[in-house]
Amino acid sequence: MNLSSNLKLLRKRKGLTQDEAAEQMGISRTKVNAYENEHSEPTIDSLIMLATFYGINVDTLIKTDLSRLSEKQLEEVENGYDSYISGSKLRVLTSTVDNDDNENIELVPAKAKAGYTEGYNDPDFISKLPTFQLPFLSKERKYRTFQLDGDSMYPIKDKSYVIGEFVQNWIDIKDGNAYVILTSDDGIVFKVVFNNIKKDKTLLMHSLNPLYKDYEIKINQVKEIWKFVSYFSHELPDVNNNRSELLTAIKDLEEKINELKVTL
Repeated sequence: MNLSSNLKLLRKRKGLTQDEAAEQMGISRTKVNAYENEHSEPTIDSLIMLATFYGINVDTLIKTDLSRLSEKQLEEVENGYDSYISGSKLRVLTSTVDNDDNENIELVPAKAKAGYTEGYNDPDFISKLPTFQLPFLSKERKYRTFQLDGDSMYPIKDKSYVIGEFVQNWIDIKDGNAYVILTSDDGIVFKVVFNNIKKDKTLLMHSLNPLYKDYEIKINQVKEIWKFVSYFSHELPDVNNNRSELLTAIKDLEEKINELKVTL
């Protein structure tokens, strides 16, 4: 494990003493020194805090010997372009379980979206979210439910609830599939996604509602990704009144897929 040497290297690259780093992180200098000299191992919560402070992903912080990287590679790591997005499997996810130690499905209502953007890796915040179970979903996978806020994925209606499966390996994102994505700039978004990570480290975001334009996000803005599994709503879809709109959206999506196949 390369944690201690990486912590020391990253602190020095920030131009900080142990005292200064400790003050900025809100911990004691003794802890900083202990982590850097292998006198103590940080808890999972502390690992997340350290990774966030140094702008690096937890798996890279633990597994990669940063001293062996070139200056350019180090800059990429510090900008979020590291092994995590290119296939690393280790990911720390804050979660909850029921009394039988089964993974809960946490619910993120629309009113909690802003809080989730900041508290997605905060055990205290996650523990306060409503939870439930669905017997037809796999117990081997992790799910979370997000309430939509807006009509960009119409005919899935505003205030519907979307169930997502946690994605560990972002390279596995499949073109044309729908995902709930947590970003640092836009918070929670639900879109049809096209994977350009290997090409230019971006994701192309597409709305089912043709009134919304496609846009790209840089992968280093992404915090979490959840693959669309199902959704439920209190309202029936407007099948008769909006058939033409749905067909237009499907046709537009097909054209985008064909355009991407040509450029890739």
